[in-house]
Amino acid sequence: MPRPPASKLSRLMFGLLAYTSLTIGLIAIVVPGLPTTEFILLAAWAATRSSPRLSHWLEHHRLFGPMLHNWHNGKVITRKTKLSATVSMLLCSALMLMLLEHRWPLFCALAGMGLVNVWIWSRPEQVSVTNR
Repeated sequence: MPRPPASKLSRLMFGLLAYTSLTIGLIAIVVPGLPTTEFILLAAWAATRSSPRLSHWLEHHRLFGPMLHNWHNGKVITRKTKLSATVSMLLCSALMLMLLEHRWPLFCALAGMGLVNVWIWSRPEQVSVTNR
């Protein structure tokens, strides 16, 4: 069933979400502890609802295109990406434990990173034959 045309306001809101997520994703490339993959996936999802041009750019980008292709074909996260995310979270956790007071927000952040890490490792690492 085709999706009904979006209103100007919803296109604007999805566009704002897409560009904001893309900006955070780009910053996350160089800032340890910030997840790049999740923000790029969110940007791509919002772009499909707001900006065909941005959506096309993301899907054909040399870094983001393969990630989006893998996600669309079986919710795949490569082992390299999983390892990179895990190392980033471990480094960020160590810094937080050394530099911040040990109060409940710190432990909530650590628990959140732990849950995200479990979820990341639960994703397949290759596109299955049935999804190709």
